[in-house]
Amino acid sequence: MSSASLLRAVLACVALTVPALAQDPTPLGPPAPGPAPTTGSGLSLTLSTGSADGLGSALEIVLLMTLLSLGPAIVMTMTSFTRIVIVLSFLRRAISIQEMPPAPVVTGFAVFMTLFVMAPVVDDIRSSAWQPLVAHEIDVQTALERGGDHLSRFMLAQTRTADLQLMLDMSNTPAPATPADVPFHVVVPAFVLSEIKTAFQMGFALFLPFVAIDLIVSSLLISMGMFTLPPVIVSTPLKVLLFVLVDGWNLVVASLTRSFAAA
Repeated sequence: MSSASLLRAVLACVALTVPALAQDPTPLGPPAPGPAPTTGSGLSLTLSTGSADGLGSALEIVLLMTLLSLGPAIVMTMTSFTRIVIVLSFLRRAISIQEMPPAPVVTGFAVFMTLFVMAPVVDDIRSSAWQPLVAHEIDVQTALERGGDHLSRFMLAQTRTADLQLMLDMSNTPAPATPADVPFHVVVPAFVLSEIKTAFQMGFALFLPFVAIDLIVSSLLISMGMFTLPPVIVSTPLKVLLFVLVDGWNLVVASLTRSFAAA
C-alpha cells in the first residue's frame, strides 16, 4: 500500500471516530480507583460591586492621577515657578555661561524655590480645603472652590491691574465689583503675563552690570590692539569673579523671594 493510500485510510478512521465520541461522551469504563482528591493552596478571584468606602478610594485615586497629569501645567502657570525660572535663565545668559549650572539643576532649584515661596498658600489650602475633605466634612466641589480662592488671592496679589483689565476686555467679561469676583479663567492668564513682565524686568537689571564689564573689556582689548582675541574669553572669568565676590546667588535668591513677599 502506498503512503497516499495509508494517509487516506487514517483520515477516514478519524472522521468516523470523532462523531461517535461527540454523540457518546461517556467514558468507556468505570474510572480507575485512585487517591481521594485533596484541597491545596491556590489562587482565588473575588468580584465585588464595591461599597461607599471603596468608591471614595476610587475617587481619590482618580483625583490624584488627574493632579499628577496636570501638575506641570499647574506649577508653571499658577505658582511662582515662572518668574523664578526665567530670572535664573537670564542670569546664566548674563554671565555668558550657558551650560553652568546645568538646566536640570536650574529647573530643580526653581521647583524647590517655588515650594518655599508657595508654602503659606499650600498651608492655607491644606487647612481649609484638603483636611476637611479627608474628614468628610465638605464635598469635592467645596474643597476645589476653597483651594481656588486661595490661589486666586495669591495670583491677584502678583498681577498688574493693566494685565487683568486686558484679559477682562479680551474675554468680554464685565468689570467685577471686587477682585475676589474675577473669574478664575481670567486670573490665570493675567497672572502669567504679569509674571513674564516682572521676570524680564529683573533680568534686565541683572544684565546691566555684566554688560558694563563686556564694554570695558572690549574697549581695553581694542585699545591694546588685540583685535583677534574674543572679548568673551576675558570678560567671562571677570563676570564669574564679580558674581562670587558680591555673593550674587544670595542676592538673586533674596530678591526673588522678597519680590513675592512685597506684593
